[in-house]
Amino acid sequence: MPASGDIVQERLDELAAIKESVLAGPDPAATERQHDKGKLTARERIELLLDKGSFNEVEPLRRHRATSFGLEARKPYTDGVVTGWGTVDGRTVFVYAHDFRIFGGALGEAHAQKIHKIMDMAEAAGAPVVSLNDGAGARIQEGVTALAGYGGIFQRNTRASGVIPQISVMLGPCAGGAAYSPALTDFVFMVRGTSQMFITGPDVVKAVTGEEITQNGLGGADVHAATSGVAHFAYDDEESCLEDVRFLLGLLPSNNRETAPVVATEDPADRPTDALLDLVPADANRSYDVRAVIEEIVDDGEYFEVHAVWAPNIVVAFARLDGHVVGIVANQPAATAGVLDIESSEKAARFVQLCDAFNIPLVTLVDVPGFLPGVDQEHNGIIRRGAKLLYAYCNATVPRISLIMRKAYGGAYIVMDSRSIGADLALAWPTNEIAVMGAEGAAGVIFRREINASDDPEAVRQQKIDEYKSELMHPYYAAERGLIDDVIDPRQTRAVLTRSLAMLRAKHAELPSRKHGNPPQ
Repeated sequence: MPASGDIVQERLDELAAIKESVLAGPDPAATERQHDKGKLTARERIELLLDKGSFNEVEPLRRHRATSFGLEARKPYTDGVVTGWGTVDGRTVFVYAHDFRIFGGALGEAHAQKIHKIMDMAEAAGAPVVSLNDGAGARIQEGVTALAGYGGIFQRNTRASGVIPQISVMLGPCAGGAAYSPALTDFVFMVRGTSQMFITGPDVVKAVTGEEITQNGLGGADVHAATSGVAHFAYDDEESCLEDVRFLLGLLPSNNRETAPVVATEDPADRPTDALLDLVPADANRSYDVRAVIEEIVDDGEYFEVHAVWAPNIVVAFARLDGHVVGIVANQPAATAGVLDIESSEKAARFVQLCDAFNIPLVTLVDVPGFLPGVDQEHNGIIRRGAKLLYAYCNATVPRISLIMRKAYGGAYIVMDSRSIGADLALAWPTNEIAVMGAEGAAGVIFRREINASDDPEAVRQQKIDEYKSELMHPYYAAERGLIDDVIDPRQTRAVLTRSLAMLRAKHAELPSRKHGNPPQ
């Protein structure tokens, strides 16, 4: 009879061999095929995402129990998904990564249960969850059981929404119902050429509509980053993509009970921002890039823009002021004069909601001529969809500061976090123009008969424009009525914002007791 020590050693050797085979994956040829496509393996991706040596795997020995269509003869360890937790810059992060080498990363019962477990663990621990997506959808051989697995993921995505950050990284195909999980998360990253997302693929589209299109043309990274708005970020390779996932995690709190990490900076809180005098033209009709304004104001000129190429007429970004993370919403005069339209309203509304959910103060830089007019905008729901931004601001309880740099006209002035909808502080530069509409349009409406009846209509028109400006659009009109808290020197913008945010840091606000609101859709 073997000695007890020999039995233990035999079992340890067996375990070591199994663990080695788990780490090695199905076979070298499968790994080579993955690399030939320009894609990393699931474990290589996890190594890039997490701090070196910090990954703790959960259920590496899990296998499916299906017995149909030959699956009983193929029971690889992990069942095609690697799950666990580790750290990013020392902070706990949970992760699951589809392994395309095993069943094409397709989701079956055991595969789904592993993901359910790691999502539950992330919520319980109060830590972000990152999904590294590279799968062929539901595992057809397991039928409805696989579909139910997706339902469990969607339910957990929804339950964790606003509780812990959820980030989806698209590193391969994502079709059908599988695309809804990324759509439910806070951020979607995509890699050009290798990742696609669509509900129905090119073959189905051609069969139903007759349209011919490639996978990337239908649901590639650039399509979703610039056209649909599904993707927040697009990259040329997996390495730079995962590097920015790490960077974004450093800007977010671990959960909704905490605040984002504070980073020491050598950039003085009261640094003068003299460059703003030249960056923003006094002439309200001249264009400029608001991103240069953001660079001048924030710590070390560094910010992280979200949805950079979708709805470019508004800029949303994370940055730091005196080491503390803030969310910035800014009209962009360099794109369609910075008007608000359907897409920019939805883009900003989503960002405001995210910042509010995770205790990130909001700074709104206002230079808006109004909402975009047009039949398409009206017929496509600018009223209800523009109201999303209004709802998001009105509902937000985090510190909110708005700064009117130049013009703020009509309903767009109200929507861009005006004092009347709850901004904690409303500031303005001496170049501000706040009015129902521009002076030219207003004069044409109010004095139309007088202008038309005059001997020199153009001279009278200009006179009335000047009169309207002097009466209702001078820089101190709103301040005199308490709608602006202060008119500040642009050179003191950074100093005023950092002092104001420090004062508001302990802000506490309660919403009425309710299950949830019913925001416009």
